[in-house]
Amino acid sequence: MDFGEYNIKIEDETLRKLAIISNGDVRTALNGLEVAVLTTNMEEDGYIHITDEVIKNSVQSRKAIFDKNGESHYDNISAMIKSMRGSDPDAAVFYLARALNGGEDPMFLARRIVICASEDVGMANPNALVVANSAMQAVHMVGMPEARIILAEAAIYVATSNKSNASYLAINEALEDVKNKETGEVPMHIRNAPIEKMKELGYHEGYKYPHDFPNHYVEQQYLPDEMAGTKYYNPNNNEVNQENIRNKS
Repeated sequence: MDFGEYNIKIEDETLRKLAIISNGDVRTALNGLEVAVLTTNMEEDGYIHITDEVIKNSVQSRKAIFDKNGESHYDNISAMIKSMRGSDPDAAVFYLARALNGGEDPMFLARRIVICASEDVGMANPNALVVANSAMQAVHMVGMPEARIILAEAAIYVATSNKSNASYLAINEALEDVKNKETGEVPMHIRNAPIEKMKELGYHEGYKYPHDFPNHYVEQQYLPDEMAGTKYYNPNNNEVNQENIRNKS
């Protein structure tokens, strides 16, 4: 084969193997072939001979299938997050491995796990955020290659945790109201009154201190009058059945 200024010889079977290693991505295959050509010496017959071994070394054990600066970068991290959200620890670890093998920044991956722990696990298992945040700090301190173990542990923990997006929905709905509605003023009885003059104006007057009441709870209005009765946090029972995860295979 003649590729411009380079004379290249490559068997059809080797090209088929390049296609497999490149995961069917033409751009990845061309990049791999370019590396092979530029790193292989010309032989006495005037040709660069591209063998199976050369191709294998050029794609660096399938690293090329994950382009951290291209579309596959976003596809892979999306798949990892959706796998954790969907309670599939095997898929989560698989996409984590693809990212790490492709040279992804471990801290980027750690941050995604922290976000998923908050957004998708939430109040169903608040400890998931603690685990994910601890993992992020550990990854920062330890670095690769050991960080792979920390990331895997955190990803698996998040994937196998019960799920609730109630907090995610609550803050989004509250932000929409704050941006788009006349939400009123803070009720006088729960305003701070650090000086006597403010007390004279009614600040803090009538406030009921919950710890002075049975079970440390007393009913009183906290939202402004305009928002009274609004519910943002709606806890749900949409929790993953752990038996489903164990029996997935």
